[in-house]
Amino acid sequence: MLLLLATFTALLWANSPLGASYAALWDYKIGVKMESFELYKPLILWVNDGFMTIFFFLIGLEIKREVLIGELNSLKKMAFPLFGAVGGMLIPVVFFLVLNNNGETYKGWGIPMATDIAFSLAILNTLSKKKVPLSLKIFLTAFAIVDDLGAVLVIAFFYSGTINLILLSIAVALLGMLYLLSYKRYYSKFVLITFGIIIWVLFLKSGIHPTLAGVLLAFSVPIRQTINTPAFIENLIAITTNIKEAAISKKPILSKEQIQEIDDLQDWTSRYQSPLQHMEHNLHGWVAYLIIPIFALANAGITLSNDVDLDTMLIINIIVCLVLGKSLGITAIVVLAQKMRLIVVPKDITLQHIIGTSFLAGIGFTMAIFVSNLAFASDPIYNLSAKMGILIGSLIAAILGYLILRFKRGE
Repeated sequence: MLLLLATFTALLWANSPLGASYAALWDYKIGVKMESFELYKPLILWVNDGFMTIFFFLIGLEIKREVLIGELNSLKKMAFPLFGAVGGMLIPVVFFLVLNNNGETYKGWGIPMATDIAFSLAILNTLSKKKVPLSLKIFLTAFAIVDDLGAVLVIAFFYSGTINLILLSIAVALLGMLYLLSYKRYYSKFVLITFGIIIWVLFLKSGIHPTLAGVLLAFSVPIRQTINTPAFIENLIAITTNIKEAAISKKPILSKEQIQEIDDLQDWTSRYQSPLQHMEHNLHGWVAYLIIPIFALANAGITLSNDVDLDTMLIINIIVCLVLGKSLGITAIVVLAQKMRLIVVPKDITLQHIIGTSFLAGIGFTMAIFVSNLAFASDPIYNLSAKMGILIGSLIAAILGYLILRFKRGE
């Protein structure tokens, strides 16, 4: 709902009499200027390069968790969503290149690759458990994460500028230090944030898109706890006993002994929690309720005016890629892989489930707009046209996917 509200607000604001203020707000430059260093950018780039790094950091945490202990931690588990993701990435790109008739828009081929996991899962959650089994949600989540990883790699290799190898080498060395600390099971939020800011600046200045730093930083967050469950429970019992023994009065404040025990409890709790799981849990709210809505507000303001000649063919191309490219790609590859016995589809997932979910995968809102900003950074007309295609294509894909799953035969 927040994403929709932010999107509609951006569209209304950009096309209202106050439209000039919308453009002026996101073009307003802030930052730091010094003789030897400058970090002075328009507000929209602080959102796209800064805020979205946190979004990509969360994606990195999800990827690491799924690969180590989740639905992608074995070839058998990975096969089903992996084939779906490959079809969902390759076929839309093929569609885009075949349908494209303008050499200046070829660089937008990466736009229809990724799935917006927030929107697609939100639609699945509106349907009953009878129509949407848990295994289908796991399938969508897993292949959307693989899609995101594919999009991250595409951004890194195809949508980054001229690379400064010296700055990049320093950033990689700092990342290596974080990975070494993680391997040694040392974790500190202060160290992670400090190194993270430096690495982000180095990526930005080196020509690699800084959001990639978010994903790579996430891989340095340990998933293992410092202490195991039996040790935590043993200490929890001891602390509880000590707190009871220290309760010498009924005053509404704690004794010094109780305060000490509470401090010990907080220390043991922090050591018992998985750093990766704890950070992922804490970031979900910030990303869902703040960062992504602000991103939508900043980027969805398409000006619908007769004075602006949008590229109709680019709009149609992206719509076709998101609606047909995604659905045909995922369904065809999954069915083919199943026929060849390369994958095992869960028994409670039917062909209609796969088709409906493949249409939902055509909702490419967040990542598609992000790639569009990179592909057409110097071509505002093409960027507006691509965003128009993304909004229309995502809407059509969402409606078709919902209807196919909602009116599933036999339900």
